[in-house]
Amino acid sequence: MEKHAGSFPSRTGEAFDAFRQAFETGHTVDFLEKVTKDFHFFVPIPLEGWNYKQQGKERFEELIRFERSVLKVQLTPLIELENEGNGMVVFRAEGSLNGRPYRNELAVVFEYEADRIRSFREYVGMPLKNYEAP
Repeated sequence: MEKHAGSFPSRTGEAFDAFRQAFETGHTVDFLEKVTKDFHFFVPIPLEGWNYKQQGKERFEELIRFERSVLKVQLTPLIELENEGNGMVVFRAEGSLNGRPYRNELAVVFEYEADRIRSFREYVGMPLKNYEAP
């Protein structure tokens, strides 16, 4: 995998920028314009209905609405790696989760089909217990 320090645009950098925009602002259009018809994803949210593979653009929009109802964060990319079929970004998330201070390091791995995002899988650095009601 090649490591990019942000000195030039990459497919993974562009994917992460659109991903970040969705989580930070709720604007999903740029991200969804980059996905394939059979797009799917996995996020490690410890709640019924979210703890397995998710399918489709509409489900991604539901994820963003849900996340933004409990999570207000800024995402900062730290490391970006890319090869022919995949890209990975390790990033820091800082803000609040259910009104409590939140800081974590996470990774997202994008799977590509040509220049489009076929899937992503998110990995979390620490348990997300605060998703549960206070």
